[in-house]
Amino acid sequence: MNAVRPIPYPPSQLQRRATRKPVNFICIAPAARLVCLTGDFNHWNPSDLPMERTFDGSWRLTVPLGHGSHHYQFLVDGQPTNDRRATGVAKKPSGDRVSFIQVS
Repeated sequence: MNAVRPIPYPPSQLQRRATRKPVNFICIAPAARLVCLTGDFNHWNPSDLPMERTFDGSWRLTVPLGHGSHHYQFLVDGQPTNDRRATGVAKKPSGDRVSFIQVS
């Protein structure tokens, strides 16, 4: 007799939101004193995510993000800077241009 296997259903939307992937952000700013990451994932609060300077002058940070697209910017010594390596460019509700990344 063959055993009946349950059909694997895809995870619900709630489970997908709970699933987070580590995303590496890199900003090349060797002359900067402070670089922070700000975006819709931290309510655009620059003090939440300061980046760490590496030996080569780049700034790095790994952030766990949920499935979907996320808007973000780097703040290099207080000046908003878009990521040249981003998936694309979008606009915030205020009309400012920001970078966006797609997480799947």
